[in-house]
Amino acid sequence: MSTGASYNDQGGAEAAVEAGQESTPTSSSTGAAFGFFSADFKKNEDLKEMLESSKESLKLEAMKRIVGLIAKGKSASELFPAVVKNVASKNIELKKLVYVYLVRYAEEQQDLALLSISTFQRALKDPNQFIRASALRVLSSIRVPIIVPIMMLAIKEAAADLSPYVRKTSAHAIQKLYSLDPDQKEQLIEVIEKLLKDKSTLVAGSVVMAFEEVCPDRIDLIHKNYRKLCNLLVDVEEWGQVVIISMLTRYARTQFTSPWMEGAEFDENKAFYDSDSEEKKDQTEAKPYVMDPDHRLLLRNTKPLLQSRNTAVVMAVAQLYWHLAPKHEVSIVTKSLVRLLRSHREVQYIVLQNIATMSIQRKGMFEPFIKSFYVRSTDATHIKTLKLEILTNLANEANISTILREFQTYVKSQDKAFAAATIQAIGRCATNISEVTDTCLNGLVLLLSNRDEAVVAESIVVIKKLLQTQPTQHGDIIKHMAKLFDNVTVPMARASILWLMGEYCEKVPKIAPDVLRKMAKTFTAEEDIVKLQTVNLAAKLYLTNSKQTKLLTQYILNLGKYDQNYDIRDRTRFIRQLIVPNEKSGALSKYARRILLAPKPAPVLESAFKDRDRYQLGTLSHSLNLKATGYQELPDWPAVAPDQSVRNVEIVEPLREWAPIVGKTKQPKSDDKFYSDDEDEKEEEGSDSSGSGSEDSSSSSSSEESGSESEEESSEDSEKTSSDSGKSSSGSEKSSSESESDQKKKKKTKKAPQKKSKPAADSDSDENGNGPVGQASSSSSESSSDSESDSESDSPAPKKKTEVKAKPKVAVNSKKEVSLLDLDDFSPAPTNAPKPSVLSQSLLSDLEGLSLSNISSAVQVTTSSFGPLKTYELLHHMTGKGLSAKYHFPRQPCLYQPSMVAVQVILTNSSDHALEEIHIGDRSPASLNIHCFNTIERLEPGASVTVSMGIDFSDSTQAANFQLCTKEDQFSVSIQPAVGELLMPSTMTEQDFCKEQGKLQGMNETSATITMATANASRQAINKQVLSVANVGEVPSSQNNFSRFGGRTVSSRALVLVSLELSESLGALLTINTEKSVMASMLLRDLKQALAQA
Repeated sequence: MSTGASYNDQGGAEAAVEAGQESTPTSSSTGAAFGFFSADFKKNEDLKEMLESSKESLKLEAMKRIVGLIAKGKSASELFPAVVKNVASKNIELKKLVYVYLVRYAEEQQDLALLSISTFQRALKDPNQFIRASALRVLSSIRVPIIVPIMMLAIKEAAADLSPYVRKTSAHAIQKLYSLDPDQKEQLIEVIEKLLKDKSTLVAGSVVMAFEEVCPDRIDLIHKNYRKLCNLLVDVEEWGQVVIISMLTRYARTQFTSPWMEGAEFDENKAFYDSDSEEKKDQTEAKPYVMDPDHRLLLRNTKPLLQSRNTAVVMAVAQLYWHLAPKHEVSIVTKSLVRLLRSHREVQYIVLQNIATMSIQRKGMFEPFIKSFYVRSTDATHIKTLKLEILTNLANEANISTILREFQTYVKSQDKAFAAATIQAIGRCATNISEVTDTCLNGLVLLLSNRDEAVVAESIVVIKKLLQTQPTQHGDIIKHMAKLFDNVTVPMARASILWLMGEYCEKVPKIAPDVLRKMAKTFTAEEDIVKLQTVNLAAKLYLTNSKQTKLLTQYILNLGKYDQNYDIRDRTRFIRQLIVPNEKSGALSKYARRILLAPKPAPVLESAFKDRDRYQLGTLSHSLNLKATGYQELPDWPAVAPDQSVRNVEIVEPLREWAPIVGKTKQPKSDDKFYSDDEDEKEEEGSDSSGSGSEDSSSSSSSEESGSESEEESSEDSEKTSSDSGKSSSGSEKSSSESESDQKKKKKTKKAPQKKSKPAADSDSDENGNGPVGQASSSSSESSSDSESDSESDSPAPKKKTEVKAKPKVAVNSKKEVSLLDLDDFSPAPTNAPKPSVLSQSLLSDLEGLSLSNISSAVQVTTSSFGPLKTYELLHHMTGKGLSAKYHFPRQPCLYQPSMVAVQVILTNSSDHALEEIHIGDRSPASLNIHCFNTIERLEPGASVTVSMGIDFSDSTQAANFQLCTKEDQFSVSIQPAVGELLMPSTMTEQDFCKEQGKLQGMNETSATITMATANASRQAINKQVLSVANVGEVPSSQNNFSRFGGRTVSSRALVLVSLELSESLGALLTINTEKSVMASMLLRDLKQALAQA
């Protein structure tokens, strides 16, 4: 439905089509004549006429309505001939809608679709790159085997197109053609090989996706492009990054040796990349393992992507580090994964699953962030269960007391499934950490007296497992559970008690027969699992205490013999033959005691995620814990690394001559630095910022790309570049026929500023010459707005360089002080946090004289003349753990919505440590409309910040309840407005006042006689007192004994008129006229109190 609406601008015309009525652009008077049962003939005739019209606007409207019908699931196939005629239209919007239609109906109407293929073939040579790409997209979407040769030809031509956007579309078409005709694989591999050599970031992700679909086993195609892909990675759009990282993970597992070998040390990386040959000799002699430089290149170039805003990219890098990085480097990903836990619950679910798998093998990675896995009351059950799993995995002797305290709270949860999972987690902690086994057991025994049956039942099941580990010490617990037996109704719990009775019947010789007696009475009404354990108990007691239980056992065996469930009948027959010897029973009955009462091993309580590491992290198979279709196993590390020279073949020279074209005169030196590890620290902090900066630039347009046909801006830019391939800075068209000398001429003008910026940036160029790696942090906003990676025009490069040149010190300092991977703390935020509120303050004062809605500007003057505002306490610093909050009503129009009351909140950090992520959480009631202030990332000790909010009180004094949250805590607060703050001033003449007052008589009038305080006798004093109570405007009055004030309610704009008539003494008649009678009585009370007091 939404798709249909998005295509249709005119709701009336849309509704008419849906109802099956005739609807023309000029008249709809005849619409009523055709009801719901009218033939489609007329409706379609109408659309056909519009499509055949000479007016582009009518054609466009018709196509919108047709696509709207398709979106609603209605057939529009009859219109195919009329639509096809418009394929050659010059209107881009119309053409796009025609393409959408053709993709939908081409398979159904193959003959007619084939007629339009010549049009698409012509469009493939159109000067507009967007039309060329769209034509190829539609051509490849027509699922007709007969046109496979035409599609193949079109893909080959598009793969050599000057526009990177068209080449990207050709990579997408490869996958479609392969699914239509797998026999074309060999020819498609040739195109993939060609496209893999493409230097454009726009193409890289799409061609790797095609590679993964068509020939994932052809690793030889990657060898020559491996380093280029590593270096382009940061600038590829987000979904391309995910695909490339996944592919490179598999590639690395086949080409490099394992960095996890015992005794492998990694200090030699510095030696390997350093020029100090003596140190190199010493270290390589001492340590056998040396990491391949290409392996290190992959790890280094993916690290900046941990800061990506796209959760899939962060997850892809995390799995790459998990599967490829040395064990001591894997912890780099921890903070980034914890950051993702602030995202939507769907993202949390996947991330928590992966953390659960990681935390089993490497607890140390997540221990410092254990508080991030504490369960929140707002979490969904599946999120709570996963957090519980992780907390259990992270439990050790040092933190178990804290974790158990958390678990005690969780057991009281109203969520029964979660409470049961918590009890199982306590059981796991008890078995894993022997020091707390007794404590946990005692705690679980106390839970047996809980009122909640589900909690009791789960406790019994867990206690049963724990008792198996040390049964000799706990006879009392078994007796206690036997006493509870009558009150427990959950089948699993009853079965567990019966099993314990039977297993340890010799420890409770008097109680066990009595339990069996009770069970004999209710046997027929029990669940199957309970019946089976009853039969087992009877057999064990028969063998150990046959005097008391012989008849009971026979009775139960007879009941079981005729039970409806065949499992129980089979078990009964088997037990009877086993324990009651007769002529027919064989030698087995001699061993009945040893069979039934054999010592049983204690169950091992393991994590459900223990065996999930057999699947690659981040995959669907890992999430489902079963092998999904299309899942590719991660290869094992090779024992001996394959020849690394295969990656040198065609990559070294092009890179060397490519980089200087962008003006990097010191390229050889920067190459050394790129691999030197004494720069490693700087690079990992500085160049990581380039990751977010340049990655931002690419990802800014990735959301557009994810739509089927929404790339106009980037494609138009690319179109400009396609006309002159030498101008492109990203080098995607360098392979065209333009001569080298021409390119050099064009670059001469740029070389001077770039040389200057080189020392200022103090960092090397990335391998593609996309500018100094460290610079993006200072200009990420610029690069994202320029959308460098998509448009590939050469304007962003000089902009970047001039900005860095202007502020070289800032860039260097930020590199040294701020580790951008400290994502948990967001350290750059403190300087920025107060800014939004300061801006909003100044905006409010600037807008003081503006008129929002129907309020006149004179009103604002009235309110600003009024004295100091009342400030109310929102949160005391003791309650808020150092965070205090006060609020006041500025009595200015709300900028966010006219129906909201403006509120200003002053937040102060009274603690001795910085508070992070101050924001507004849940609100009550949930329908309460609040415009929240932006999250304050960090508030330093002693600092204050003023923020603006808007609250729609709906003309009610009911308090607005919400949560004021920091990173660690949540505080429930409420703002209750005085009735006078729900008004806004309204100016009018005395004549208008009296006229409106006359309309609001009777039930709309509330009045009272009051005795004025002596100090309030003057008109000035009256005005002051009235304005202190209510946000109203003074109405000029010709009579000295009359004071009049006018206002409107903020939410419903209802008029509120206040008049005060003074008598000779200090008496006065106070009258309020308004439709809002409740507000009137409350306002009357407040005004009466204010005027009566001195």
